[in-house]
Amino acid sequence: MDLVLEAADRHLLTPYVYPAGWPEGEPCRQLLSLFVITNLGALALYLLFGTLSYYFIFDHELKKHPQFLENQVSREISYALRSLPWISIPTVALFFAEVRGYSKLYDNIEDSPYGWSGVFLSMLSFLFFTDMGIYWIHRGLHHKLFYKRFHKPHHLWKIATPFASHAFHPVDGFMQSLPYHVYPFLFPLHKVTYLGLYIFVNVWTISIHDGDYRVPRLLRHVINGSAHHTDHHLYFDYNYGQYFTLWDKIGGSYKSPTSFEGKGPHDYLRKLREK
Repeated sequence: MDLVLEAADRHLLTPYVYPAGWPEGEPCRQLLSLFVITNLGALALYLLFGTLSYYFIFDHELKKHPQFLENQVSREISYALRSLPWISIPTVALFFAEVRGYSKLYDNIEDSPYGWSGVFLSMLSFLFFTDMGIYWIHRGLHHKLFYKRFHKPHHLWKIATPFASHAFHPVDGFMQSLPYHVYPFLFPLHKVTYLGLYIFVNVWTISIHDGDYRVPRLLRHVINGSAHHTDHHLYFDYNYGQYFTLWDKIGGSYKSPTSFEGKGPHDYLRKLREK
């Protein structure tokens, strides 16, 4: 995040926003800047990719499903917009620690002992590490001690749209994002790669709520896509994973998507029309 902060300071904040006597490296200024940047960035990612997905990928026929709520899209957006600023508070604390040099993020490829291969391997390990972390956190949020208080609001959306992707209780939203932020404190990661992965995970979160169940046949039971996550919203106790089905299979919570078996939401709507 320090790359973004440096760019913001150089091109906008220092010349046009902050008083000349307020140093760029001053902690209070950095915290304030990070809070604004994080909120604007999250809002831009959510609204931009959510809107593109909603209008160009999401099947609007799903809005005819009996479990699709009245005014659901506006309710999803409203809930997300209220939650994102609260989610950003602990997120900014972690970004601040990164900016102050406490993480293992590095600037140059030469700083990696394995060069470009190390960058590629770190991308893979990031995906597998975060997938594992999210699986167990997500599954824990379904425990009776936490579900009603923190995770149930996200399950209001049985037939989700892309705008449901970030419609979490703030505690739920931050906890499920925590593995993304923990990774660079544990493992070396290139700074630009981290920014790219951060954008990717936000887009992926939107994609598994987009109602587009198409996955290459060979990967249907490997990739945790929208079909898997739709069944999670419908049946609760299955398919907790984020990118892959590995941990669901290890944890005994894997469910073959009903959409792959002719029993999904689209099939239900087709049967209703035939009646």
